[in-house]
Amino acid sequence: MIKMTGKSKLVHTAYIALGSNLAGDLDCPASQVIRALQSIDNIAKTKLVAQSSLYQSAPVGYANQADFINAVAEINTQLVPEALLDALLDIEREAGRERPFANAPRVLDLDLLLYDDISIHTEKLTLPHPRMFERAFVLLPLAEISPNLTLNFTLPKHGSIVKLAEACKNQGIKKLS
Repeated sequence: MIKMTGKSKLVHTAYIALGSNLAGDLDCPASQVIRALQSIDNIAKTKLVAQSSLYQSAPVGYANQADFINAVAEINTQLVPEALLDALLDIEREAGRERPFANAPRVLDLDLLLYDDISIHTEKLTLPHPRMFERAFVLLPLAEISPNLTLNFTLPKHGSIVKLAEACKNQGIKKLS
């Protein structure tokens, strides 16, 4: 979705997955996610439009770690996808994110899931996020904030985000109050 605002500048819609399962210097994983949402809203030329509830989910890939706290955010941005990704990586670094091995426990993880209806595959960025369609901790919060979202621009065609989320409900995820 692209819309025109103000002085004919393009505004793009993007979705970001947030996750944490380690306490940082300041707080617990839930607080890390909440602070990251505030940081996303402070990215230049970007506005937080919606945020999901927090969800608790079992780890994927490397099981010997604590459960994650997850959420999804919808933003409007004037940044191009690569610049937005750079801003998200800066937020992760500021939170103390380290990458000792694949799927390691982390203070903060921010993944760019979708950016309008474009598909990109570069060394640095793949959109839509390649594993988002398999993960309840992405699909359930995404369906919560954008239930009418359909992914008919992807190959293969994935269709309704709500239907994708329904298929993943048995993945050990629970919505927090």
